Amino acid sequence: MANAIIMPRQGQSVESCIFTDWYKQVGDVIAKGDMLFAYETDKASFEQEAEEDGVLLAVFCEAGDEIPVLQNIGVIGQEGESVDGFNSNSAESTEVEIQVTEVDKQVQEEPVVEIVLKESDSDERVKISPRAKKMAESELVPYASIVGTGPEGRVIVRDIEAYLLSKPKVTPLAKEVMKEEGLTIAEKGSGLAGAVRATDLSANNPVYGNDFEIKRLPNIRKLIAKAMHASLQNSAQLTHHLGADARRLLELRKQVKATEGAPNITINDMVCFALIKALKQFPDANAHFLGDSVKYFSKVHLGLAVDTERGLMVPAIKNADDLSITGLSNQFKEVAESCRQGNVDPELLNSEAASFTVSNLGNYGVEMFTPVINLPQVAILGVNTIVPRPADLGGGVYGFVPYMGLSLTYDHQALDGGMATRFLKQIAIEIENLTIDF
Repeated sequence: MANAIIMPRQGQSVESCIFTDWYKQVGDVIAKGDMLFAYETDKASFEQEAEEDGVLLAVFCEAGDEIPVLQNIGVIGQEGESVDGFNSNSAESTEVEIQVTEVDKQVQEEPVVEIVLKESDSDERVKISPRAKKMAESELVPYASIVGTGPEGRVIVRDIEAYLLSKPKVTPLAKEVMKEEGLTIAEKGSGLAGAVRATDLSANNPVYGNDFEIKRLPNIRKLIAKAMHASLQNSAQLTHHLGADARRLLELRKQVKATEGAPNITINDMVCFALIKALKQFPDANAHFLGDSVKYFSKVHLGLAVDTERGLMVPAIKNADDLSITGLSNQFKEVAESCRQGNVDPELLNSEAASFTVSNLGNYGVEMFTPVINLPQVAILGVNTIVPRPADLGGGVYGFVPYMGLSLTYDHQALDGGMATRFLKQIAIEIENLTIDF
């Protein structure tokens, strides 16, 4: 009996996934447990095993398609079984097929125009109808090289259409490159169904052939870009910068490293532990802005930005305020590794899972940056590198003190500048007076 292959659901908040690859082709024999296809959400990638033996009878999607969860994407069964009724777009496909058939009949009834090209002469006045010229300029057709079939050799619309039919399709990006650099359509493309891509054009251009390469954005990069743009479009973001005396952190870190059997508690762990203490005192920052209301959290669900090969991921540590410094450190290491392995729980990556986020670029030597809020959260803390700064040591003595830069971006719709400043200052106070047990 034929059964549908559905797009799996990864958590309650994931409504659609990007399909990335079929590991089997239609007609292949499949055993239960075989890797069948791959897909990804906005933060993680997955592979799906076949849940039964059979033959792959049909597929209804291809790489790059965004598929709603629980929708049929293929059929598995026994050879010869019907796949009618499995494709939700089958009725539409049938209608399109009928329409195409009618068009084919009409085309067969019309005479086929054979395109003839000639050497273009810059001094020769080209006879072309206004409509054909408009189409040629839009589709980048070199109409001066076409022998027209209209009255008195005039180039008409059917000549432009015949030229386009004789050439492969051109991707939108390739068309833009052609316009900017004055290139013509390549004879052969390397894209799907022979479509001409931008890289095909550059290869035919001796001037620009080797100095650049155009690549399509990965699906996950598109989704991240969309989220970042939405964040800046839908909030009034402002950033305050402040330095915190890091001598206490560095001393604690030294004690941890010198204590045999002590857990590997990092500077980032300590900063987050101090941040949680400050959030408990400023609940307005531990919240989600919902437009005409604000959701205030009684617990701290801390999001931590993790850099991976696939892009930035922000998993949430639930109830982080209940954890000791050691427990918090262990949780950070666990979710960070899950992100890098690609098997993190998608529910933890939902922006609504965290009540506040930390992004630490201190390890990269960044002295100051402006983090972008992970909506609907009202703020995000950026942690910068530690640098020596002159400070008053007391008694008229000045010296250099290690300072850690802190960058707080907040949504001015939800927080006033005064409160944001006091909150940031409290984070610095907690860092400078931190005590831990390990």
